[in-house]
Amino acid sequence: MKDYFHHPTSIINQGAQIGKGTKVWHFCHIMGNAKIGENCTLGQNVFVASDVLIGDHVKIQNNVSVYQGVILDDYVFCGPSMVFTNVKTPRSAFPKNSSDDYLKTHIKFGASIGANATVVCGVTIGEWALIGAGSVVTKDVPSYAIMVGVPSRQSGWICQCGETLDLDGKLAQCSACGLNYHLSAPDQLVIAE
Repeated sequence: MKDYFHHPTSIINQGAQIGKGTKVWHFCHIMGNAKIGENCTLGQNVFVASDVLIGDHVKIQNNVSVYQGVILDDYVFCGPSMVFTNVKTPRSAFPKNSSDDYLKTHIKFGASIGANATVVCGVTIGEWALIGAGSVVTKDVPSYAIMVGVPSRQSGWICQCGETLDLDGKLAQCSACGLNYHLSAPDQLVIAE
């Protein structure tokens, strides 16, 4: 007995693993060997390739393809029509379509990717980072960083709760939830002990 919901128009191939409480909406396609955690939401027209790993409580909005090589940790948010890639130099005449060709892309715990953003393969997006709508991520992103533009550049820092942070020297306190942060290196924000 299935303990997740899938709309009748969705296709779930044999071998796919889908966790309890997950919802798979209209016109989705989940390939065999994909692993999707508990309490996730996959909006309309989401594609999940074989061997993709998706954690718990992940929200993937409409029209997103999650290709082989992508790992989404718990509580990741993927905005509508954002794009993942998995080959750095694709060619139609010289196809690179084996798992040996795919570069790993890792989106860490709590990170959010805005609508229409593109994440070029081979990067890691740190915990709780926020990628602005329409941005193109071409290199690794620090935890708690706000990234905007093409190519994306860091424009600030963000709290776990989603509020922007104002640094006072190397310290910041979230005005919404009160969490304290410390800048331990130029590109490394951590929660203050």
